[in-house]
Amino acid sequence: MTNLFDAFSGTAPSLSGPLPDPSTDAGWSGDHPKRVGFFTDTSVCIGCKACEVACKEWNLVPDDGTDASDLYRLTGMSYDNTGDLGASSWRHVAFIEDVRPHGTATPAHGGQVGGQQTGFLPDGLPAVHGGGNGHTPRDAATAPPDGGTVDLLALLPDGGAHGQQTPDDERDVRWLMSSDVCKHCTHAGCLDVCPTGALFRTEYGTVVVQDDICNGCGYCVPSCPYGVIDVRESDGGAHKCTLCYDRLGEGLEPACAKACPTNSIQFGDLDELQAAADARLAELHGRGVQEARLYGRDPDDGVGGDGAFFLLLDEPEVYGLPPDPIVTTRDLPEMWRNAALTAVGLGAAVVAAFWGGRK
Repeated sequence: MTNLFDAFSGTAPSLSGPLPDPSTDAGWSGDHPKRVGFFTDTSVCIGCKACEVACKEWNLVPDDGTDASDLYRLTGMSYDNTGDLGASSWRHVAFIEDVRPHGTATPAHGGQVGGQQTGFLPDGLPAVHGGGNGHTPRDAATAPPDGGTVDLLALLPDGGAHGQQTPDDERDVRWLMSSDVCKHCTHAGCLDVCPTGALFRTEYGTVVVQDDICNGCGYCVPSCPYGVIDVRESDGGAHKCTLCYDRLGEGLEPACAKACPTNSIQFGDLDELQAAADARLAELHGRGVQEARLYGRDPDDGVGGDGAFFLLLDEPEVYGLPPDPIVTTRDLPEMWRNAALTAVGLGAAVVAAFWGGRK
């Protein structure tokens, strides 16, 4: 655990900047396992919430409310009844309705190019024309002409979740869905400020809270640039995603990734996931989806890159993510050095005033 003396003297583990191996930096031997993480491809998320359920079931995470009336509460935010990540919501599937005036949708918003419906569907899920676009509808039992897989999303009324058009209000509506989770940052502010060592860096490069050591001080809560970790009212301890640390030790993938039916949540060695994400981004850009971008992939960003990163189809703010996250402990060494220099200066001024007064 980083202490103030180490931060001041420069002997502490790295607090910012690129860091190829955070586990070794945290004190693990060089033969530890490779760093693992999540790559969440939001372009294929269908909002089924299987990840939320699997996370709660495996990790015995309690319900989000304090009484029965909260179990099925409506947040008023579309179909999202979870609302946000928290001590009892380690996975959160966000539902964002992107409403555009009719005719202004770009190809990435499910518009039409050359009379053909477009979208950002993965290979093996070609667009199936139907609904209100003038083409003959086809049911799921009828194979596409090219022999591919039927796109079930396009069989939904009014063109599907990625390009709904309603003639009564002349709007184009796009659903953006994304399963959010703790980012397991390369530089984790929550870990740096924990006074008891309850938060630690595992041999897999992930960040985990030890429930029996946490004293519930809450220092970790404001230190997270993503607002992920929180203190649970029922037990007074801080909680967040562990990336299923117990499953990793048995060679199993995390419960959320195991349950994801579309492979939107991908788990594996972080370097392999990054390569797959780069290839997926290039594919989407090649298909005209210029809005696609990777979030948390850059090792030069304010947290040194994330262990759980995302492919987004719009600005991070649309998904409720900070556009430029910075680890809150980045400036600690400089702050303490400046404080020490200030203290020395004040001490020198007091001594000078004392000796000056005696003359």
